[in-house]
Amino acid sequence: MARAKGLTRHAKSAIPSTRGSGATLTADSTLWLVNVVVPATACLPSKPHRCGAWTLAPGPHWHRRQRHDTDKPINRNCSPRPCFHSPERLALASFLAGYRGLTRDAYALDLRQFVAWCDRHGLKLFSVRRTDIELYARALEEAGRARATVARRLCTVAGFYRYAEEECMVAVSPAVHVRRPRLDYESHAIGLDRNEVGALLVAAGLGEATEHALISLLALNGLRVSEALGADIEALGLERGHRTLTVLRKGGKVVTVPLAPRTARAVDLAIGERRTGPIFLRANGTRMDRHGAGRVVRRVARRAGVDKPIGPHTLRHAFITAVALDAGVPLRDVQEAASHADPRTTMRYDRARVSLERHATYIVATFIAGASR
Repeated sequence: MARAKGLTRHAKSAIPSTRGSGATLTADSTLWLVNVVVPATACLPSKPHRCGAWTLAPGPHWHRRQRHDTDKPINRNCSPRPCFHSPERLALASFLAGYRGLTRDAYALDLRQFVAWCDRHGLKLFSVRRTDIELYARALEEAGRARATVARRLCTVAGFYRYAEEECMVAVSPAVHVRRPRLDYESHAIGLDRNEVGALLVAAGLGEATEHALISLLALNGLRVSEALGADIEALGLERGHRTLTVLRKGGKVVTVPLAPRTARAVDLAIGERRTGPIFLRANGTRMDRHGAGRVVRRVARRAGVDKPIGPHTLRHAFITAVALDAGVPLRDVQEAASHADPRTTMRYDRARVSLERHATYIVATFIAGASR
């Protein structure tokens, strides 16, 4: 009975977001969020319908139809409005409404896969036990998922049930004591050394202006690819003699970063005579996406003779390790430049950098070689 009251309160009132999105949650504003996790089209008849010729009746019988306005033309692209009679659908939509951007996309993907797994095993979201979530984790491991991926998906599931417990949708979260994979202390991302980063910058400078600007922002400023691609021309500025760029960081933080002279020149050449709009454009004039940025990085890497399988994040990794830390920048300053909320994240990069250079095998080999003479 407590669950029903809590859900009624959610459905009838606008609820401020508690995760920093600044938006309000209403039944109308979360219509599309439900389809992100539990597509309503999965419950529809297989044949196409006339938009306006019939509507889905509320309740579990999605195939029940009502005739009206049969003269309207066929629209195969329209999507029916899902019903909010299901507490589970409302819980999923309410949880996702507290996030935005790439974070919401990632959480929606994790929950969609968990919901699909529960559906295959005939489980209701609010009847899941700890054992079921443990079995879900084992299924992910058997499918070959990395430990970091398994841990992230379990973290999303645990966050969803923690939210459901806070809103009195479940009595106790079944994911509280679920064991998650232990992650390594070192980063195993592919690294670039100083010479390889320099070769990439030279190759990018000999190519298109957009390539040079993108490689410079990723390698010399350590921006995330989403931060670089989301930057607009209006965000460029001048402050106390420094060319600057204002970017939207992870978590919704707005930060102004300085641009090195070579980076500022590359950006100026990339935007040309334009005064508004995105800095990075595709050939059709729309904003470049992360897939286009990946193709740019791989194309420049081939011209530079770097045969490693790299992507945009590889350049951010190189900024932290091969550029900043090797150049003697203090760890605290590197953390701020990389926008790491937790210093342990930056320390993972530092451990990966020094684990080879300071390995005991070099000292032992030198010591034994001196004794054998």
